[in-house]
Amino acid sequence: MGERKAVIFCSASYGLDPKYGMAAREAVRALHALNWTIVSGGSFRGTMGDVAEEAYRCGGRHIGVIPRFMKGLEYPHLTELVWTDTMSQRKEAMRAGTRAAIALPGGIGTLDELIETHVLAKLGRYDGRLYALNLDGFYEPFKRLLDHYVAADMLDADSRRLIRFPETVEEMMTDFCG
Repeated sequence: MGERKAVIFCSASYGLDPKYGMAAREAVRALHALNWTIVSGGSFRGTMGDVAEEAYRCGGRHIGVIPRFMKGLEYPHLTELVWTDTMSQRKEAMRAGTRAAIALPGGIGTLDELIETHVLAKLGRYDGRLYALNLDGFYEPFKRLLDHYVAADMLDADSRRLIRFPETVEEMMTDFCG
């Protein structure tokens, strides 16, 4: 059946509400308990750093993917480090072979990763599950935008449902295991 891998898209920003780091760590612990390999942007910054640190603490396998122009931002204890030349190659390498994509609350880069993965799922080019952790309603504006696209016939309802919006890590993992 092969290695079970999940990509986690998240923020590299500092100064975030600690609840985001706690959710990142909780997600990593839950995936580690199920013996999943974590794939992330591989940085030591922001919630990406929380993901990396928790994967290291758990002793889990963690693959970090970083473009060469970000050299120096890589987390020092990754199980594997993959270098790319561009951000587009980074996203592709992060998704490669994963069975799930999880977008934690994050900035414009996280949104880009989430939307691109959603488009690929819609086109049948990504067959993993797709989650946007809607912690404290973080993704409500995005959900409304998707609903607007459906109402305007710019997106079909089946494609809209490709992204799941659990409100807690526990809810996400219940669906994940279902």
